Amino acid sequence: MYIRKTQIQKKKAGGFYYTYRIVESQRIGAKVSQRTLLNLGADFSFSEEQWPILTKRIEEVLHGQHSLVEIDSDIDKWANRYAARIIARQQDESDCSGVDYREINVDSLEMSRPRSIGCEHVTLEALRLLELDTTLDKLGFTGPQAALAIGTLVGRACHPASERETHRWLQEQSGLGELVGHNFEEASLYKMYQVSDHLLKKKTAIENHLYQKERDLFSLQETITLYDLTNTYFEGQCPSNNLAKRGHSKEKRSDCRLVTLALVLDGSGFPKPSHVFEGNVSEPSTLAEMIQELQSTIAPLLKPTVVMDAGIATQDNIAWLKEHFYPYLVVSRKKHREFDDSESTIVKQDAECTVKVQKVIDEESGETLLYCHSSQREKKERAIGNRFSTRFEDALQHLNNGLSIKGRLKKYDKVVEKIGRIKQQFSKAAKLYTVSVEKDDKSGNAAKVTWHRKPAPDTTDTYPGVYCLRTSHADWDEATLWKTYTMLTDLEAVFRSLKSELGLCPVHHQIADRVSGHLFITLLAYHLVHTIRYRLSHAGIHDSWTTLRNTLLPHNRVTVSMQCKNGDTVHVRKSVRPDSEQHKIYSALGLKNHPGNVEKTTIAAK
Repeated sequence: MYIRKTQIQKKKAGGFYYTYRIVESQRIGAKVSQRTLLNLGADFSFSEEQWPILTKRIEEVLHGQHSLVEIDSDIDKWANRYAARIIARQQDESDCSGVDYREINVDSLEMSRPRSIGCEHVTLEALRLLELDTTLDKLGFTGPQAALAIGTLVGRACHPASERETHRWLQEQSGLGELVGHNFEEASLYKMYQVSDHLLKKKTAIENHLYQKERDLFSLQETITLYDLTNTYFEGQCPSNNLAKRGHSKEKRSDCRLVTLALVLDGSGFPKPSHVFEGNVSEPSTLAEMIQELQSTIAPLLKPTVVMDAGIATQDNIAWLKEHFYPYLVVSRKKHREFDDSESTIVKQDAECTVKVQKVIDEESGETLLYCHSSQREKKERAIGNRFSTRFEDALQHLNNGLSIKGRLKKYDKVVEKIGRIKQQFSKAAKLYTVSVEKDDKSGNAAKVTWHRKPAPDTTDTYPGVYCLRTSHADWDEATLWKTYTMLTDLEAVFRSLKSELGLCPVHHQIADRVSGHLFITLLAYHLVHTIRYRLSHAGIHDSWTTLRNTLLPHNRVTVSMQCKNGDTVHVRKSVRPDSEQHKIYSALGLKNHPGNVEKTTIAAK
């Protein structure tokens, strides 16, 4: 075995370049000829002095032998890669399902090239279920481009990270290439970035396809639309990125520039359209654009109920929804609160929380108001309020005690000034109190500081645990209204999953399109993840994606090598047996337990 260097003439540009091949000599009758074992291409980087060491190590791997001398780790890594590709090319033509008895040296048994396969198997099948692979083909992706796109999306779901880290994971840790029939070890990082750009260019077509496919596949109802925004931060200054702006960071990274992601979900938690805005965009100003984009994908006469939180539910947005005949259910921005327990209805009751609601018709606006009281929320609000009230009263008591202590603050004007600073420090609690200072006219000092708690009427201060919903639906009952509103927690869960489970933040790209591409890839990965979890939930499995991923991670494919009595070396590539938890997930999804084919290769004795 040796490496052959061949000069190739460039037909169009002129000049020439070199390609490299691993070849071996073989005798056929009286003649000796050379057989190509593996094409190495033009990017082969080892120096000519290293070729004998590399080929010797490849031969050792093929015949299941250990190196007798210490060799460079890079040479050893590539020798194992090249040997694996040679083994795959020389796979036995015989049926691997048949009986194949051999006498082997048990002590020679070795396992090599472990590659994760479990999470990839589940995610790839979700991608195929949504027909994303055929959609890429229809959108003009070539075979290699489609394979890299699949690798990018599955990688974001199974190994959330940057495109650079996904590239490394596909080459060194994942067995996805064996499932899709593509050698990711030959793919350059630049090609990965190009695929990201191609996906972004086809964003509208891909989102429309997923919307239609998920609706048909899972019989989704188009009656509810959840809308909200989140943002993520950049690593770096992004001087040429027009999306990168400073604003209010949801992760409290005020030191970084931000980019905003707007997302529309249906009632089952599947994403609809998405849009990337500047990091400092005003949340209320985005609603009309996103709803109009959504409407272009569904029947024009179908008007889903728009559900959103108080941050977006401005009076202008409510007026826009009314003008365009969209029903809505939003969190009220009004400070007025009321709640009559005798007129309320229980919509949730368990060991942790009881929720009661009171339905009121607002004659002035024609809206239905739903005042909701949560025992858990009341407990939390009281705890927060008591904490600040206690600190406020302690500060006033300390000031009052000091009026009779030498060296402490006593002058009336200074005491009043100090009270002003205390009110400013504890502004949330201060508005609930009336504070007065008695003055000693003889000395000009403050004689006594007194305070009385007087909560503001018709607010959360007098009605802790109460919040208000407003809706255009007059015919929905209390339970339906409240349960529809709680779907917003699904949207919050999506944002948490995107950030904590799918690598949405931080963003390392500095170019605007690459930033949008990174966010879009993460959203596509979420489509796959939610499809998996949605199907598993119907089988009684409600684990988070992190838990599912960690359960599937140990399921690998390995190459088992053994030396036969006749001197041949047999290499068998197959998936290990799944454990009980992995088997449970595969069965719930209707997938086979041993992903990938069984590959058997015999290397004849020297």
